[in-house]
Amino acid sequence: MQTPADRQDRHEYPAHWEADVVLRDGGTARIRPITVDDADRLVSFYEQVSDESKYYRFFAPYPRLSAKDVHRFTHHDFVDRVGLAATIGGEFIATVRYDRIGTDGMPASAPADEAEVAFLVQDGHQGRGVASALLEHIAAVARERGIRRFAAEVLPANSKMIKVFTDAGYTQKRSFEDGVVRLEFGLEPTDRSLAVQRAREQRAEGRSVRRLLMPGSVAVVGVGRAPGGVGRSILGNLREAGYPGRLHAVNRAFPEDLDEVEGVPAYRSVRDIDGHVDLAVVAVPAEHVPAVVVECGEHGVQGLVVLSAGYAESGTGGRERQRALVRAARAYGMRIIGPNAFGVINTAPDVRLNASLAPEMPRPGRIGLFAQSGAIGIALLSRLHRRGGGVTGVTGVSTFVSAGNRADVSGNDVLQYWYDDPETDVVLMYLESIGNPRKFTRLARRTAAAKPLVVVQGTGAAPQGHAVRATRLPHATVSALLRQAGVIRVDTITELVDAGLLLARQPLPAGPRVAILGNSESLGVLTYDRCLAEGLRPSRPLDLTTAATAEDFHRALAAALADDTNDAVVVTAIPAIGEGSPGDAELAEALRSAAAAVPGKPVLVVHVELGGLAEALSAAASTAPRAAWRAANRDGGPGGPPAVGDGRPAAAGAGAAGVGAEGAEAEGAPGAPAVAVGSPPAEGTRLIPAYPAAERAVRALAEAVKYAQWRREAVDPGKVPEYDDIDEKGAARLIGELLARDEGLTISDAETCELLGRYGVHVRRAFPAATPDAAAEAARTLGYPVALKATAPHLRHRADLGGVRLDLADEEQLRRAYAELTELFGKPEELRPVVQGMAPRGVDTVVRAVIDPAAGAVLSFSLAGAASQLLGDMAHRLIPVTDREATSLVRSIRTAPLLFGWRGSTPVDTPALEELLLRVSRLVDDHPEVVAVTLEPVVVAPRGVSVLGATVRLAPPPARDDLGPRTLPAY
Repeated sequence: MQTPADRQDRHEYPAHWEADVVLRDGGTARIRPITVDDADRLVSFYEQVSDESKYYRFFAPYPRLSAKDVHRFTHHDFVDRVGLAATIGGEFIATVRYDRIGTDGMPASAPADEAEVAFLVQDGHQGRGVASALLEHIAAVARERGIRRFAAEVLPANSKMIKVFTDAGYTQKRSFEDGVVRLEFGLEPTDRSLAVQRAREQRAEGRSVRRLLMPGSVAVVGVGRAPGGVGRSILGNLREAGYPGRLHAVNRAFPEDLDEVEGVPAYRSVRDIDGHVDLAVVAVPAEHVPAVVVECGEHGVQGLVVLSAGYAESGTGGRERQRALVRAARAYGMRIIGPNAFGVINTAPDVRLNASLAPEMPRPGRIGLFAQSGAIGIALLSRLHRRGGGVTGVTGVSTFVSAGNRADVSGNDVLQYWYDDPETDVVLMYLESIGNPRKFTRLARRTAAAKPLVVVQGTGAAPQGHAVRATRLPHATVSALLRQAGVIRVDTITELVDAGLLLARQPLPAGPRVAILGNSESLGVLTYDRCLAEGLRPSRPLDLTTAATAEDFHRALAAALADDTNDAVVVTAIPAIGEGSPGDAELAEALRSAAAAVPGKPVLVVHVELGGLAEALSAAASTAPRAAWRAANRDGGPGGPPAVGDGRPAAAGAGAAGVGAEGAEAEGAPGAPAVAVGSPPAEGTRLIPAYPAAERAVRALAEAVKYAQWRREAVDPGKVPEYDDIDEKGAARLIGELLARDEGLTISDAETCELLGRYGVHVRRAFPAATPDAAAEAARTLGYPVALKATAPHLRHRADLGGVRLDLADEEQLRRAYAELTELFGKPEELRPVVQGMAPRGVDTVVRAVIDPAAGAVLSFSLAGAASQLLGDMAHRLIPVTDREATSLVRSIRTAPLLFGWRGSTPVDTPALEELLLRVSRLVDDHPEVVAVTLEPVVVAPRGVSVLGATVRLAPPPARDDLGPRTLPAY
């Protein structure tokens, strides 16, 4: 029971310190502050710690905690004394505490900024990264409470704990005295500590997904007694896929004497299963799921795939059920895919897991597939499903995840897994929403540097059930930021699959130069035009005529690939009639053999109503296992590939055949892309993708060209330059003084000029002109010529409306202009006129920076004027911007030629413009309290830039969870 003294000793409970974390092995734990109510848990935890661990903690035999110890370790003020515990199932598995100390090493209060820290981890959980996670969180707590340094004393033999401190990446000092190692380290994050933290995050989250995709045993909860129903379907799909692990069928309604279902051991409860269960697939009504979660947690199940609906997608009550589901699962260290999920698939030969509603197991391949929607997942699998042993053909799938409401496991987690998955070469993702854009962009950039990442992103409101952070950025801006991170951003499922097929087995092009050859002049010209429209550099099409033989195609393709002026080749083919015309299989083999001789350049085929060629290209090097190819070879005749082009219809795909205008065509239809794959298949054989339309092939190639260029540039992303004239401390002091007045404000023009000036951004002075006499006085101060501008909100930055008069050479012209403005637009108090000195002539531009709560700090650039606004011609980069990114930012708008001498105009000073962009980026990056900056207009002259208008908004900085300790999204 708490006494009054106890209550006085405590500050308000810091609930925001609670967090769920993923541990090194992929399991989860909850970290929270220790309170007076944890006395029994602490005693129980300590009793389970070995004598050796106790010795390492207290430097002496310490078999049990005294009542005084328990009181000390559970009573904290959450400022000078703080204790955190890592829990699983509500029980402690590890603890950490700090005590603030003074320079003499004795207990102290603020302003003392050093604390002693100590850990204790239960032996059964050592090696899981629990101490590393606790160190991240206790360090964040300490920084929040004004502590800047930790000190720890460790016995030399306690190498594990020493390693926890030394591997954390903080700047530290080590000493040895009286047989004890003393470590001291600062708590400010460093580049190394952030790198260590993110590497640990990747390993932990990747392993947590791996546990779900590579289980050694699976229990299906909700298997019906009779055929039919979701649970029974899942069980059947697992069996038919050839899953080699242990299977268990669970239904609490099973009769007690029922031993098995379809040859699978049957149980009334997960608790009854003899042996470990890695994954539980839950297919019971939502009201029964909580009991199943408890059973699974108590049995030690590692993860759940929840197919059950009735959660956040169904409204307010469902959202609360979803929160409770996640909290309950995490309490037992389990991760969840779902709820309302379609399921997961892993085609690896030693796994063969089809824990999904897909009735057929996709063929093994190199594409990782993620979809939030089950319907879209069906469509994507269908698009990748081709005739070829009756299973998915083309390149095949490595793993498939349909996350449903993604209450826990999201696309970010699956990206962490795919990043270093050796079985996945290309990642395709359909994202209806992005819950954490800042993190997704960071992970996408790292993944795209290793393997292609193709994304379709939903454009509308987030679906019911998806927790999405609020963003003020338009969809087009988010898309631009994804492209900056190396994401291949496409608009439809068709484009997603088209790009994926090209990237899965063709090399990246070295540049945009494209050779076009084929037996149709008109199709070649159409392909040529599409290449120009996509920004490629095609050569004149080579027409082989309709009389071309397979040998003609082989010879032409070989020559085009050998030509150093070509980076890629598009082959166009139409059906040919007459003697000597190549058969489908013959043409496919001719193309394959020519491409194989020069493996460094991509080859694509555009075919029109030539289903036989598509099938022959696919059969030319089947992705089926070699034994399967031999079986098909026996069926098709000795010594060659199976017979193709015989007019037989291709097998229908599994699941939905289409999804509106963007959906999958029926398998085998003319619209379905095909891929060539070897004959017989050798390891690493190239596939030649075939497309039914020139625009689809060229669009896929254009995306590959842009991605290859991004990969080359990502090797050297540039640097954030240093400027000697930046006064960072002075700016920080000014910002602090301004925020002391108001927590959120748009600062005055004078304050804006002062703040920007400390970063070398100088705004031309503008004097208010409430009367003609005031305007004349301002002009005398500035010197003629001057400009007279109306700054009322409806006229500001709208020179097209006539609210600006330029090059006023004397007082007479100034007074005449003043009279014209007031006559046209109203009284001076309505116009808010100002007088400003004339800037050198140039191109008017706009520079903006904003801190978005979801995406982070973003720098934007465009030309000024209604046309750029109307067309949305604005480019964006994430802050901090490097010198190379500033250069590309200026050149990435469609109107950029106006800066570089378009139609004989004088080129302007783009290096000065780039420096201005870099200085604004530094200001916002150094001072997150600067939440918005607008420079408009910025006149870029042939020499130098002039900032004619500026506004700055200050506010307390939004939370940066990407700089804090690792956590899972809160529920």
